[in-house]
Order: sequence, then structure tokens, then C-alpha cells
Amino acid sequence: MIRPATLADAAAIAAIYNPYITDTVITFEEEAVSVEEMEGRIRKVSATFPWIVWEEEGQVLGYAYASSWRSRRAYRFAAETTVYVDLAHQRKGIGEKLYRELVVAMREFGFHSALGCLALPNDPSVALHEKLGFTKVAHMKEAGRKFEQWIDVGFWEIILA
Repeated sequence: MIRPATLADAAAIAAIYNPYITDTVITFEEEAVSVEEMEGRIRKVSATFPWIVWEEEGQVLGYAYASSWRSRRAYRFAAETTVYVDLAHQRKGIGEKLYRELVVAMREFGFHSALGCLALPNDPSVALHEKLGFTKVAHMKEAGRKFEQWIDVGFWEIILA
């Protein structure tokens, strides 16, 4: 079931996200996020953007949200997207269902475009974005450094209007 995220989901969301921080280059964060930090993020993001979770039998297995693309006012109709699924529950279609619902919610919120920023290489995420109609619009070489390696990032965009 997809539903809006609440502060009560912060522990589950942090538990899903932290292995991506500590064990992958998918996110450029380098320090695990506490439950309190995640509560603050949910509170801040949910005030302006959609944040949803996938729940099965009372357990949050994935989440998706939109957030500010850039701080300048003219960018207010563009938002960056984020989707994470518990590593033990990948390849079950949860991420795609969350992402599809997030795109619907972004349209309802009045956003004109959605931007996915992907650490590369990341074939599964590229495939997901392109399956949903996103198009690659940029590639930045060696944009970040994590685990003693340089990491490229790509941007995929979809026009929502």
C-alpha cells in the first residue's frame, strides 16, 4: 500500500536509507542518518513536497519523495526525485510503483518537471527512469568522491505538465 509518509516512519526510512550511505555510492551522503535527523527531513520536505512510503503488513519497505531542485525562485516548478527500496525487497516492483505515484503527486502539487540525479554507473536506476519516460539530459564526470573513488552523475528529466 502506498500512503503519505509520517514522522512515525522515520526509523524505518532511516533503516532503509543508511545501508545505501554506508555500503554504496548511490547516495553521496557519507554519515548514517539518525532517526531524529530523518524526522526533521520528513517534516521539512513534507511541508512543500510529496513524500510517500510503500507499506506491507505494517512494515515500510520503500519510500519516495520530491525536494527542491535549486534555491532560486524561478526553479520552484522543478523538483528533484528520490526513491529508495529496502535492499532485501528490491526487484519486486516497489520502486516503480512508488515512482509512478510520486510523479502523479508531483503533478497534483503543480510541478512542471521532475529531475532524477543518478550516481553512475547504475543500470537498474537508468532503466527505471527511462521506463517511466525520463530522458537523460546531462552527464557530469567525476562530480563526487566516495570510498576513495570518483563518481559520475547523470540527470534524467521528465516534463510533468
